[in-house]
Amino acid sequence: MIELTKVTKLYGTVIGVNEIDLVLEPGAYGLLGANGSGKTTLINLLTGQLKPSVGAVRVFQSDPWGQSNVRYRLGLCPATDILYTNVTAFQFVRFLLELQGINRLDSAELANNALDVVGLDDKDRNRPMGEYSRGMKQRAKLAQAIAHDPELLILDEPFSGLDPVARHEMTTFLQDWVASGKSVVVSSHILHEVENIAQHYLLMNHGRLLAHGSTTEIRDLLADIPREVTLRCTDAVKLAGVLQYQECVESVGVLDGNLGVIVRSTDANSLFDALPNWITEHELNVTEVESSDESLNWIFDTLLKMHFFNSKDGEVLQLDMPKTQHPLLLLFKFVALLFGLISRDDTI
Repeated sequence: MIELTKVTKLYGTVIGVNEIDLVLEPGAYGLLGANGSGKTTLINLLTGQLKPSVGAVRVFQSDPWGQSNVRYRLGLCPATDILYTNVTAFQFVRFLLELQGINRLDSAELANNALDVVGLDDKDRNRPMGEYSRGMKQRAKLAQAIAHDPELLILDEPFSGLDPVARHEMTTFLQDWVASGKSVVVSSHILHEVENIAQHYLLMNHGRLLAHGSTTEIRDLLADIPREVTLRCTDAVKLAGVLQYQECVESVGVLDGNLGVIVRSTDANSLFDALPNWITEHELNVTEVESSDESLNWIFDTLLKMHFFNSKDGEVLQLDMPKTQHPLLLLFKFVALLFGLISRDDTI
């Protein structure tokens, strides 16, 4: 579905995305990263709005740059509001359909169908969008993205500015979209917004693809990182005495009030497997087990820390990074460094 080969996009002396190699099969993907991490640049490359400075982009086995047949198979809900304040949502969606070559009669029907799906009733869809709330504007943008029934839906920060009810409705719509067998890429800087939608994740930072894969695959990257497990029990001192001699336990500490223990383990799976036997053998009363890595937030926070800093000596760690760089990019970095346009750290 999507293939990027050593893709770099330069904005003058600024690197938007940096040597991304990526293959995505049909499915649901969460594109995650802080604001300014390169998510929108990547989306614009995928939708043919930008041409890579270096490398090749393929969507449905074709270059999206200048290829209207590829763009017709995509639906884009951008982060920015591209709405005319004196135009109705119906007029907006129908006009964009007509730009794709759909006749006026069919475009009117498709526009109404899409507006039905996103929940804009007859009254709202026929009044100027300048009167719309933030949630209604998002619905209008979503309607134009799905009106032509695309194979791949791409949304850039679709939850931005939405109230809790609108967020729930957006999540439900996207879950139904995925359940119907269609593909989606949802960009967000907030992890929990896409946890209930995506099956695979891409983490970006400073234009680089830090890691990608399913939750399980990304967890595997952290197999050797100690995990913290909290065990709440009625006799923490006794439990700590049992755990401190176990091979899979790196350290153990007692919580205030003797209410439980915090265990650091480099083999959490072995710890969880053996815990029932230890509880039975030593007649322990464990009431709750909580692991820090149950949250995807913990996974991505840890990956970011691994990428940037070695906690001991501050060395940069390379995780899912290219081993070589394109000669043109190396030349650009050398010239920019020579003239003081970028710092030495930017050449890493």
